[in-house]
Amino acid sequence: MKRRDFVKASISATVVSVLTGGSFGARALAAGPVKVGVLIPLSGPAGLFGPSSRNCTQLAVDEINAAGGILGRQIEPIFADVGGPPADATQAALQLWKGDGAEAFIGMHDSAVRGALTNLFKGQVPYIYTPVYEGGECSAGTFVLGETPSQQLEPAIPWMASNKGASKWYLIGNDYNWPRDTNAAAKGYIAGTGGEVVGEEYLPFTVDNFDSNLAKIKDTGADAVLITLVGGASVGFNRAFASFGLADDVARLGTLIEENTLAGIGAENSVNLFSSAGYFASIDTPSARSFAEKYVAKFGADAAALNALGQSCYDGMLLLAVLAAKAGSLSAADMDAAADGTSYEGPRGGATMSDRHVSKDIYLAEADGAAFKVIATFADVGAGDNCA
Repeated sequence: MKRRDFVKASISATVVSVLTGGSFGARALAAGPVKVGVLIPLSGPAGLFGPSSRNCTQLAVDEINAAGGILGRQIEPIFADVGGPPADATQAALQLWKGDGAEAFIGMHDSAVRGALTNLFKGQVPYIYTPVYEGGECSAGTFVLGETPSQQLEPAIPWMASNKGASKWYLIGNDYNWPRDTNAAAKGYIAGTGGEVVGEEYLPFTVDNFDSNLAKIKDTGADAVLITLVGGASVGFNRAFASFGLADDVARLGTLIEENTLAGIGAENSVNLFSSAGYFASIDTPSARSFAEKYVAKFGADAAALNALGQSCYDGMLLLAVLAAKAGSLSAADMDAAADGTSYEGPRGGATMSDRHVSKDIYLAEADGAAFKVIATFADVGAGDNCA
């Protein structure tokens, strides 16, 4: 029987079973709360994901605290906006760390900010990085939850080839390292299916007209497009794609198209649109349903939509608690030593850490109007070779 068949119906039960197994509770209570810096975008292009990230973090904090906290200490989350340039994010993190006494950090932000923060922390404080990213992060004290290109694309591209006839791929993304590194990996997976890349381009975040790009896609005869555009650029491109008349004949696969982005794209523009990720709000498992029910109960039916990026903050806080329990401390060095083999069950399913990354189930979903419907599950996919 596969590990995912053992997913617990109650996520809180997982937290209790891990956090009450140690002998640290009574001794640690006198130390006061564990202050955890939570670095999320509350402004800027990724500010759209801030509300759901904050909500999911708070839900995890409430559950872990109800189960006894981290090493017997209650968690006190301290939020900071890192939606701006890396220099601003560094200053915000430094204030939380040295000024406010944060003992650990959860980060859901872009890779440029991550690079600045690993340079700041230098392995002196635990730092859990949660969103989709390009792979390759190996800094001491940094633990990565986010999906890598090998997780999102190595299973999804062959599925698209077999089930959608995808053989001629056009790659389009924003002009920075995540799209470029993702596409570099994608080329190998495409070649492995006997397909070819017929076009590749990178656009500034400020782009708002896609006519020339769509004309190129049409001229190449592409039957599939891999989209690594972010936020508003992704919304604008996908709207224009449908208006250009390409949607019926050309499949689109995104690795950062989640529920918020899909809402912006609109149901009328979502035909033949697919997304690969570790979480969708529509995952139909006991743990995912339980998580969604708790989210609505706490924040209301009109709360920010559940999505992979926001939900990753919940898992980040859960991983912090599990790592601390296994290490018996909040020391980054102790967590490094204890990290391999650490596992937990969450809304996404099971996750197991290796080389400070996690293997996990990956879901391929197809847009069904204004929502995603999971159409394939790839079990226990490894994060690839990130620390060679």
